[in-house]
Amino acid sequence: MTSAAHALPLIGITMGDPTGIGPEVVIKALSCKKVYTLCRPIVLGDAAVLEKEKKALRAPLAIHVIEDLQQAAFASGTLDVFSLSRLDPDTLRYGHPDKETGTAMGAYIVRAAAMAMCREIDAMVTGPINKKSLQEGGHLYPGHTEMLARFTDTQDVVMMLAGDTLCVVLVTIHCALNEVPQLLSTEKILKTVLITDEGLKKYFSLPAPRIAVASLNPHAGEEGMFGAEEKETIIPAITQARERGVNVSGPYPADTLFHSAARGRYDAVVCMYHDQGLIPLKLLHFEDGVNITLGLPIIRTSVDHGTAYDIAGKGIANPASLIQAITIASRMAAAQQGQSR
Repeated sequence: MTSAAHALPLIGITMGDPTGIGPEVVIKALSCKKVYTLCRPIVLGDAAVLEKEKKALRAPLAIHVIEDLQQAAFASGTLDVFSLSRLDPDTLRYGHPDKETGTAMGAYIVRAAAMAMCREIDAMVTGPINKKSLQEGGHLYPGHTEMLARFTDTQDVVMMLAGDTLCVVLVTIHCALNEVPQLLSTEKILKTVLITDEGLKKYFSLPAPRIAVASLNPHAGEEGMFGAEEKETIIPAITQARERGVNVSGPYPADTLFHSAARGRYDAVVCMYHDQGLIPLKLLHFEDGVNITLGLPIIRTSVDHGTAYDIAGKGIANPASLIQAITIASRMAAAQQGQSR
């Protein structure tokens, strides 16, 4: 390996649900030579599952099982993998995860996070998981974000979802829609804005990020006619963030805000709930969107799609989101390395 290649960020990629499209998009992404110009990738997964998927796809890859990083080839045409489970690929059924696969996907996440915390790797990229199966496997979390927050002992984390055109951040994440107003608070919105501002500065070279805040209610509450959350909760958070020097504005009606944001007026939009941000994001970036967790002491990006059981095993899954997640993780790691020098 050349000295230039050795300087590339080391990225750990979790395989995700063995019965979904995770193994397929991992094989396809690491068959892309571009990835090896950006980073030194390793996979946390199951070698037997990846080997079967590789043969099904007729991918020109060698599955190289390693036990420590010194054994990794970090070369295009070779997929270096820490094989952390011993699943029987012949008994697995696409779209039918179970307790055993849930235990396995949890093990991939935990190992990658541990390596990132110890600085053995510079960032982790996660494949799609089945949340119910993950819980059946003993990991009682709503998803990756909450699991990583607990594992890293982080109090406040923010889910950012990004594409080249639009970037959204969520104040509330996985909860019922009728719970959102009760979960919103000035403190929570303020923390979300501050973590977003810090993350954009630290990892994306934006000295004064332009952050817009979406309203909760139609027409930003219409002076209280359609709800009081804007006046009582959201505006005080924006005011406090401005007092701390953050370039933030709003709250703006969500039905018009994303039109401006998608045309480059803002670097990020802070949204009050899951679908408010993800509907416009996935409309524009269904195949190449990336999930980024800000606030953690480690760098974590993820595909912005699920296990896609309906197409698992058909060989037609698009690896664009995983390639983009690896690309962004590599850039974030390089930015962090630059700041530490």
